[in-house]
Amino acid sequence: MAGLAAAFGSGAMTNSVAGFENSGSIFIIGSNTTACHPLIASRIYRAKEKGAKLIVADPRKIQLSRYADVAVTQRLGSDVALLNGMMHVIIANGWQDQKYIEERCEDYAVLEKVVADWSPEKAAEVTGIEPDDIVKMADIYANNKPSALLYAMGITQHTTGVDNVKSCCNLAMLCGNVGVASGGVNPLRGQNNVQGACDMGGLPNVMTGYQPVNNPATIEKFSQAWGCELSAKPGLTITDMIPAMLEGRFKALYVIGENPKLSDPDWNHLNHALKKLDFLVVQELFLSETAQNADVVFAAASFAEKDGTFTNTERRCMKINKAIEPIGKSLPDWQIISRLATAMGYDMNYRNPEEIFNEMTLLTPKSYAGMTYERLGIDGLQWPCPDINHPGTTYLHKDQFARGKGKFHAIEYRDPAELPDQDYPYFLTTGRMFAHFHTGTMTRVSKHLDIEQKTGYIEINPQDAAKVGVSENEILILTSRRGEMEVPARITQNVPPGTLFLPIHFGENPPNVLTDANAVDPIAKIPEFKVSTVRIRRLEKLKSNQ
Repeated sequence: MAGLAAAFGSGAMTNSVAGFENSGSIFIIGSNTTACHPLIASRIYRAKEKGAKLIVADPRKIQLSRYADVAVTQRLGSDVALLNGMMHVIIANGWQDQKYIEERCEDYAVLEKVVADWSPEKAAEVTGIEPDDIVKMADIYANNKPSALLYAMGITQHTTGVDNVKSCCNLAMLCGNVGVASGGVNPLRGQNNVQGACDMGGLPNVMTGYQPVNNPATIEKFSQAWGCELSAKPGLTITDMIPAMLEGRFKALYVIGENPKLSDPDWNHLNHALKKLDFLVVQELFLSETAQNADVVFAAASFAEKDGTFTNTERRCMKINKAIEPIGKSLPDWQIISRLATAMGYDMNYRNPEEIFNEMTLLTPKSYAGMTYERLGIDGLQWPCPDINHPGTTYLHKDQFARGKGKFHAIEYRDPAELPDQDYPYFLTTGRMFAHFHTGTMTRVSKHLDIEQKTGYIEINPQDAAKVGVSENEILILTSRRGEMEVPARITQNVPPGTLFLPIHFGENPPNVLTDANAVDPIAKIPEFKVSTVRIRRLEKLKSNQ
């Protein structure tokens, strides 16, 4: 993420999953860890057994809330206010690591000035959290070191996503929790190779290893390696692509392993944009909602049908080994891309994935240069691994930050793009549930997983259910400024009054009919999936009035 990269180098998880077992305290914010990252959650349970303190901040009551020393449900979009309030308490009580700040950080004064206004009482007004709980959270995090901070898309999918991440970094540096074992700032990646895709230039403004596209030296280096002239102009983010389609600024789209018809904001807006394309290609395992609209579908092999590497959430590059031959006429992704490039006039004639990996390490010296297939073995290696004798790096910034000194940022609180009003009185947030993954392209074709949850649902607090007069499994109609959908109600205390939760996995009940394509973080361009506003009414009541 752009904001985190400025201070931390790459936006990667700074520490290792195994290290969480030895943390003095663990602060989880914006992550339903048991549902989305169950193996990491198991480490958190072990840490608790060893005596670690646990803080959980989430707009819903999640499973880990039951085991937390302090668990709070903050108002949607109020994370900066909560974090500023915690830092106010820490500084007011002298709990900050002043020696660490003076030796390893800069711009502390700008942080101190902005959080001075965020007393626990002021933070409580914005977040809905009791002032005493904010004090307890600050006390636990500052005084039970090393403290690990874990977050996920509950922090990033906001118009203030970069601000949220910078605030997490501010808190960690304030207490000297970066560059230490079992501490750090740890974004939990949502899929098995998200980190690897980012590392390999799967972002519009960088080449491999986060080498900037607009740097002439970078472009010269890759142009020579690949024997062609490359552009120094950064590409478009996903959220910028949609208006570009509508305006006719590009005519064709090539989608690899993604299902934007369910994962991108404002379903109706995106549908209209896709129809404007002259040509749509989708490379996928199954015929997803997006693939069903494609002009051409390339049948891709799954992870079990190919060799290669994944780099996981803790920066660990691991070799994957083919278990079975690709089914039918499907091919590994690298072969499909190579054949397409060759057909288009560029001779991409790699012999195998190892040859590609070796080129990758040659062009990505700071992080991957010391890796080979042989060295990866069974356990893999964590980057940075700059040379063949380097053992890999279990945690980042041990002696100094990637940029030299860690930079504090003065982050002022900003409301989300939408707040409840008379017309749309309910907050809506979206996320995952335990049985399914992302848009359900893979998990919903599994009989064992599908039987766990076959349809979408809306979580609603009993107080709100009583106001609307809806019973369990009755159909509710949700309406936002973008669209309308029907979904069965699930009545639960897991969401507070005034807040609704909708899982993202179900094409029959796609939440992005309701979410806003125009509400994005101005820097990272991430949509505000986590905050929308809606109104609700019973389907039966509607019918009776007709």
